[in-house]
Amino acid sequence: MDAGPGINFLSLNKERLLFSVLGALSVPEIVRDEILRKARQDQRFAAAERVWKRLPPRLMEVLPDDVTDELAAAVQRISGIPFDQRIRTSKDLGETMVIAHAVVAAEAGEHAIVLIDDGGGCRAAAFEAQRLQRLRNASHSVGSIRLVSSITVLERAAGGEHLPDRDAMRTLYSRLRNLDDGLPPLSDTKLMSLPCWQ
Repeated sequence: MDAGPGINFLSLNKERLLFSVLGALSVPEIVRDEILRKARQDQRFAAAERVWKRLPPRLMEVLPDDVTDELAAAVQRISGIPFDQRIRTSKDLGETMVIAHAVVAAEAGEHAIVLIDDGGGCRAAAFEAQRLQRLRNASHSVGSIRLVSSITVLERAAGGEHLPDRDAMRTLYSRLRNLDDGLPPLSDTKLMSLPCWQ
């Protein structure tokens, strides 16, 4: 999980919704640090730190960002610069590390789901997912990466315990957009016309 969706859902005390849709989550150390830093710097996100401190390790694993050959190779391929240089530039570092950790897991045969909202991060994750698909098509034994976003999470939760009706969806989406203006207007999504509302 990247910091954007993480801090948004945790700030609104919607961690149970996240876990109900995606199951246990993991974040790189750099993402954990970013979530906690933002929670301390901006009152809008203050609840995220309290929620974070209550999360059991079985539901939120923190992945070490210690350099390994596999992680360094993934970071260099994703960012185009060596790990030791990339790690010193904070801009979009969380996204890079989320994707790199997912790549390492997928190359070891796992099937990883990446929760990321940023457009550049989504494109990088999609590129890596396609690369892994090409490797599988060439009979290499690798796993996969599947990309999901905050909107995907909301779609999957729609009609369930955490979002039982359109009003609940409308309210939560409005609150999420107040935290993250990168989310599109509700009218630009399909969240209000999902089959579960019929």
